[in-house]
Amino acid sequence: MKYIEVTITLGQNDPYRDLLVDALGNEGPYDSFVETPNGLKAYVQESLFDEGWLKEQLADINNMTSCSYSFESMPDKNWNEEWEKQHKPVLVEATNGKRVWVRAPFHEHRSDVDYEIEIEPKMSFGTAHHQTTYMMLSYLTELEVTGKRVLDMGCGTAVLAILAKLRGAAYVEAIDIDEWAYNNALENAQRNGVELNVRIGDAALLGERQFDLIIANINRNILLNDMAAYVQVLEKGGTLLLSGFYESDVPVLQHHAESIGLRLEQQKVRQSWTALRLVKL
Repeated sequence: MKYIEVTITLGQNDPYRDLLVDALGNEGPYDSFVETPNGLKAYVQESLFDEGWLKEQLADINNMTSCSYSFESMPDKNWNEEWEKQHKPVLVEATNGKRVWVRAPFHEHRSDVDYEIEIEPKMSFGTAHHQTTYMMLSYLTELEVTGKRVLDMGCGTAVLAILAKLRGAAYVEAIDIDEWAYNNALENAQRNGVELNVRIGDAALLGERQFDLIIANINRNILLNDMAAYVQVLEKGGTLLLSGFYESDVPVLQHHAESIGLRLEQQKVRQSWTALRLVKL
């Protein structure tokens, strides 16, 4: 499979590098990134490369900091293998002292942690490297999950759903709109020996079922659009964990949450990315 390597140079890395990863990867076709001292390298399949679309994304960043790019076609090789060389395991340390070790199959096993999750990343998100995934994993480690009915919206690799099940959740449902994420979630659930109900779709799938805990690590606009649907299927007193946005987005998200019967209980911030814990009144 042939790839295009795009080298992006930024006048200031934070928070613009993360903004670009979100725009190019979560909302676009780019499927892997490597941080560089002056920005990042982004990789996209040659058939999906659109320089015009790339310029539109960079124009937004260029209004805030200087930004330039170059690109070249890469040799046809096993890019998963190349990416694995750069991929590192992640240790999540929660405030209660519990530790979660998230690793790929080619990383070492650890016996000195409370939970170990093996994720086949396949050049995508949801491996705990991103600040939002890290914070959501820490929330799940700190909350009481035993016996709960849990929903993971926009599950990606299903790392959050898997941790919920490892922590004793009675039922865990994982939903993602992407077919690749669906297949990867099934594979990772089997890899970790847990049972998940994985489904393809969006909030329209929710119906009238009820959950005690809902996890949604997506992005600000989808959260604003779908939050009311989450509230409809969340038990009174239930918890909604949100992430995928910046600290500057909190006021608008909090205002909307409060208008539909939620109360903000806690906020985590990690390099400007934010995660919220809300409770249904």
